Amino acid sequence: MPKMKTHKGAAKRFRVTGSGKLMRQQANRRHYLEHKSSRLTRRLASDKLVSKGKVKVIKRMLGI
Repeated sequence: MPKMKTHKGAAKRFRVTGSGKLMRQQANRRHYLEHKSSRLTRRLASDKLVSKGKVKVIKRMLGI
């Protein structure tokens, strides 16, 4: 049986913390930033945890 390949699209979007949790970036931070408030862009800058329902699927794509 060959090894599982990492899904490269998922590898670019998610990172694993030291304790094994998955982090993701928030949406709406890519473009049209001039009409968004500074308060909103600061809030969107922080990474968030992946929801519990998606963790199993994403970990499989990452080969964890």
